[in-house]
This record gives sequence, structure tokens and C-alpha cells, in this order.
Amino acid sequence: MQKIKRFFLKVLLLVIVLAIVSVLMVMTISNQVKNRTEDDIAYIVTGEVKINPVSLQQLNQFDADCILVLGAGLKDAETPSDMLKDRLDVGIELYKQGVAPKILLSGDNGQVEHNEIHVMLNYAKNAGVTDEDIFCDHAGFSTYDSMHRAGSIFEIERAVVVTQQYHEYRALYIGKKLGLEVLGVASDQRNYFGGMYREGREILARFKDFFKALIKAEPALGGEAIPISGSGLVSHGE
Repeated sequence: MQKIKRFFLKVLLLVIVLAIVSVLMVMTISNQVKNRTEDDIAYIVTGEVKINPVSLQQLNQFDADCILVLGAGLKDAETPSDMLKDRLDVGIELYKQGVAPKILLSGDNGQVEHNEIHVMLNYAKNAGVTDEDIFCDHAGFSTYDSMHRAGSIFEIERAVVVTQQYHEYRALYIGKKLGLEVLGVASDQRNYFGGMYREGREILARFKDFFKALIKAEPALGGEAIPISGSGLVSHGE
């Protein structure tokens, strides 16, 4: 009986040690991703779609091929979520400020009832962005896929990435590891519901994408090239 108890105590101790090591490994990698990209993020004035002058000058000097706006869910079939609306507003303002000549909208169009690209495209058009300057990536199923396809499908070399701050670190890290030159603009304009959950989920996502970027995994879908230097109309699919 004592031997069985000692055995289970050893197993329990081993499980605890492995759990602690795993948590430390995940947190270390998450912090590494943040530390390697935090200096590449510019910020807007909270509550306003306005880039501070120093950041705007840096972005203009960067001479980006495009502004990459990452998807963030929908309220309904025709309405972006609050997070996505803020990303779109910031991306469109950057376009109007001349930060880049094109906008790439990357989102999940994997289901008929959840078509982020349809909503993002209409939003950009209604905001006055020239149709030919809008490119759509219908297979941006994940942050990793969006960043990979920006280079492999749309042949982008330099991009300004627009998303919320917590998400910027991972997006920029992936882009850099895949050979892109990237700067980020954090699009936070309000407090978003479920912030603590997203932060925790993001830590795990950084861990996962750290290794995907390390081996340069292929995205879920490939496809023919749609060079960002041309017209975006061919990518609209509508």
C-alpha cells in the first residue's frame, strides 16, 4: 500500500513539475514575441482616428506597399464588430493620409453565414476608398494565414498592419519571421468586452504561431498570385 502511495505521489509531483515547466515555456515565448515587436507599433489617439505626427512621419517614410487590415468578427451579416470597425476606420484613415497606396483586407470567408470580407469590402467602399485600391484575402482564416498570404499571394514586401495592440505583437512577429518588413498601428479606440479572455487566448496563440513561423508552415489555402501592384478588383469576388 505504501509503495502505491509513493508511486502516485511521484506521478503527481511529475505532473506538477511538467505543468510548471509548460507554463513557464509558454510565458517565456509570449514575452519574447512581445519584446521583439513592441518598438514597431505606432499608436492612435484613443477615441479618435488620429495618428500622432511623429508616428505618421515614421509611417510615411516606411513607404509601405499596403495597409493590411486583419479581420475581427461580425455583429451580423452586414455589420463589423466593434474591434473590426475600429481596425477598418484606422486603416482607411491611414490610406487617406497617404501612408500606402493600397489596402489589403484579410478575413474569414469560409462560411456563407460568416463572410468578413463582404462586410469589410463594403465598409471600405462606403468610406470612399477607390475600388481598385482595395484587395481582399478571402482565406485569412487565422493571423498566421493572413500574414503568410500577404507575402505569398499578394507579393507584399512592406506592410503597415492594423489591429488592436494585444494582437499586433503576434502579427508583426509572424510577418518578420516570414520575411516581410512590417510596422503596426494599434487601432484600440475603446474598451472591448472580454479583454481578459482575449489576452489569455493570445498568449497561447503566440506560443503556437512562434513554432509555425519557425518552420514557415504553409497556410490553409494557397492560390494564384494577386500582386498588390495591380488592381484589387480581381480579388473582390463579388
